[in-house]
Amino acid sequence: MLDAYRSLILPDVQQMLNESDRHGLTAFCKVVHPVVVAEILEELDDAQVWTVLDHADLNLRVEIFEHISLRRQAELVETLDSGRLSELLEQMSADDRVDLLTRMPQDRREDVLRLIAKAERNDIRRLLSYDASSAGAIMTTEYASLPANITVREALDRLRLQAPNSETIYYVYILDENRRLEGLISLREMILARPDAVLWDIMERDVIRMKVTEEREVVAQELARYNFLAVPIVDNDDRLVGIVTHDDALDVVQEEATEDAYLQGAVQPLVDSYEDTPLLTILWKRGIWLVFLSFMALTNARVLDYYSDTSQELTVLILMFLPLVMASGGNAGSQSATLFIRMIALQGGETLDDSLIGQHRPVIARELLVALSLGVILAAMDSLVAWLWFQKSLAEASVIGCTVVCVVIMGTAFGAMLPLILRRLGMDPAIMSNPLIASILDVLAVTIFFQIAIMVL
Repeated sequence: MLDAYRSLILPDVQQMLNESDRHGLTAFCKVVHPVVVAEILEELDDAQVWTVLDHADLNLRVEIFEHISLRRQAELVETLDSGRLSELLEQMSADDRVDLLTRMPQDRREDVLRLIAKAERNDIRRLLSYDASSAGAIMTTEYASLPANITVREALDRLRLQAPNSETIYYVYILDENRRLEGLISLREMILARPDAVLWDIMERDVIRMKVTEEREVVAQELARYNFLAVPIVDNDDRLVGIVTHDDALDVVQEEATEDAYLQGAVQPLVDSYEDTPLLTILWKRGIWLVFLSFMALTNARVLDYYSDTSQELTVLILMFLPLVMASGGNAGSQSATLFIRMIALQGGETLDDSLIGQHRPVIARELLVALSLGVILAAMDSLVAWLWFQKSLAEASVIGCTVVCVVIMGTAFGAMLPLILRRLGMDPAIMSNPLIASILDVLAVTIFFQIAIMVL
């Protein structure tokens, strides 16, 4: 649908720009949804984008601009004078403008901040100080708050004044004189309550809240768990410093899923989309992993060279069935790693305690039981095929079967334990990508195959 809009509207917009059709451009900004306008502006050059945006009032201009991709926003503000840029930033939502400022050069950022009102400037600096992976980096400071000792009638009057500067007013946070979070009340509850009811009597006191230093992925998962529209973010003294809304949480979930998908494919995560990422950056992020995986493959070659003095008959048997053994271990390890990485993600990325195995003993034991069962099934099938189809002896077939069982169990153990260990070390479990698991297990499979073959045959 969006591509259809773009193909239909973009030629008209370009014609309006060529003809300097002021009324047409104004109507385009007002009538078309801001998301679609932003998508179409992505196809224009910088001067044309600002020409179109100048035909929208400031609030609409900011709304459209916030829907443009972050990379494109950073390019657009390079050509904007500091005065207009500061005006734009003051009207943007707190989290969006911080994202944009982090993409700007330090000197340019400081020049712009000096032109922004002191209160806004202090708020921006505070948000910029938070770690990029924390709740503070994605929260907004534009929330609705009220004291507890006023009536519903007075609360609604005050809320009308706060609404234009709040990202959401559905949740209203009740604060004391030191801005400590005392409770929460929804707009629905206020509308249904008696006008003379005091907020203290009808507010919810047991409020789910998150620390400003909490990982942003955990905050997003808590929002999804409770089906909240927003969650309050507090400091160590329980003072409300911001809120994380559901749309920001959705962005986090999408970014984390994309990052995990890249890592699972042995690619360093890209900051921008594939189309917007420079060629050299893509070469680096893909090449660094391929070099490491190539090193693992060379290690495998070294293992084969180590066993090169074994008998020719034994070597032929191993080389014939080596792809089968390696595939069994790699596939089993990749399956297990995928399951455990997803399990860790769904658990909210909680930090594991020192009792790593003890904490996950039930699931590890279950996974090993599954591995043993799958290994036996695959071993029986492979042994029969080697004996009946390839006319190998029972001893040779048993070597293949024993190797498959060992490799499947080993692969499953690696796939289950390595993500847990990485998480315990504070690293992303998704680093244990499927190609990396397969490369490690290939080396182990070759070693195990040769050792069992030498012992039995």
